[in-house]
Amino acid sequence: MVELFVYYRVAAENAEAARAEVQRFQASLREGHAGLSARLLRRPGEADGRQTWMETYTNTPSPDGMSDTLRAEIERAAHRLVPLIDGPRHIEVFLPL
Repeated sequence: MVELFVYYRVAAENAEAARAEVQRFQASLREGHAGLSARLLRRPGEADGRQTWMETYTNTPSPDGMSDTLRAEIERAAHRLVPLIDGPRHIEVFLPL
């Protein structure tokens, strides 16, 4: 099963607005995809007033875990984060061993 990890930086002053936006679109994605697990994590502390955040996604009913269609839907949903984050979103795909 494929798991998706997305990390990026958020300026501390945008943290509350960004958290609300991520929680909103992750809830919507979970409603639209039975079995989708979506979480939001934050690295402890800050560097230069920025926090490092990570979204994780796992889709258990799907044989490949994360279809290209679902990945594209996640990125479309996250587009509203662009003015709230500092730099690009980095997407990594991992397989369990």
